[in-house]
Amino acid sequence: MSENKIATEVRGHVLLIGLDRSAKYNGFDLEMFSQLADAYGRLDRDENLRCALVYAKGAHFTAGLELPKWTEAFGSGSWPALSDTQRDPLGLIPDKRVSKPLIFAIHGICFTIGIELALAGDIRICAEGTRFGQIEVKRGIYACGGATVRMVQEFGWANAQRYLLTGDEFNAEEALRIGMVQEVVPVEQVFERGLALAERVAAQAPLGVYGSLRSSRLALEQSVQVGLSRALPDLAPLMQTEDVREGVQSFVERREARFQGR
Repeated sequence: MSENKIATEVRGHVLLIGLDRSAKYNGFDLEMFSQLADAYGRLDRDENLRCALVYAKGAHFTAGLELPKWTEAFGSGSWPALSDTQRDPLGLIPDKRVSKPLIFAIHGICFTIGIELALAGDIRICAEGTRFGQIEVKRGIYACGGATVRMVQEFGWANAQRYLLTGDEFNAEEALRIGMVQEVVPVEQVFERGLALAERVAAQAPLGVYGSLRSSRLALEQSVQVGLSRALPDLAPLMQTEDVREGVQSFVERREARFQGR
C-alpha cells in the first residue's frame, strides 16, 4: 500500500500542494515525485483551479533527492516516465509543463530538487533562516533537473556558478539578492504570505494570467523575438471573452472585477 507523500487541499481557486514526508525531511523518492506530478496534473485539468501554492509540512521544505533511490533512473539517462494525466514537476518536458502559475513558500532546508522545483515555478518566497544548497557536485554528479540552465537565467552566470560549482549553501538574504526568492518573511508567516500571493493571482482574469505566463515562457525558452511577435496575435482571441467584457465594465464602474475564466 502506497504512502501519501503529497497532501492537497482546495482553497477557493487555489490548490494547496504540501510536501508531506516530514519524518524524512521531505526527501524525494520516486513515489513522492510521481505524486507531485499527479497534483500538478490535477491543477492543470481542473478549470476551477487557477493557481497552486507549493509548501512543505514539518521543519524543512526538502532535504533533496534520496540519491540511492535515483541511481538507476539517472543511470538510464532519463527522469521517470509520466502518464497522460501527470505534469512534469521540473518543467523539463514542454508538452507536460503546468500551464497555470505556481507559487512556492519555502522554509528550513531547501536542497537540490527543492531549488529545481522552485525554479520551475513562477513566484518564490522563503522564511528567514532558510538554507539553500545545490550540492550535487559534493556527491559526484551535477544538478540535472534544470538548475544548470535556470540558475544562469535567473541569477546571472557568475552567481549561478558560485553555487553550482562549489555546492556551498546560501541563506535567505543571499537568495533574495540573487533572485532565488522575491520576498523573505518570518517563518511563522511564510505559508500565509504564500497563500495571499496565490489568492491574489487567482483573483485576476484566468485566461489573461495563463496567456501572460505563456508569453513570458515563449520569450525565455524560444527567443525574445518570438515572445514579442506572438504577444498581440495571441491576445486577439481573448478580446472576445466574457472576462474581457467584465474587465472593461468593472473599470467603467470602478469596482473589483469578478472573473469567470470564460
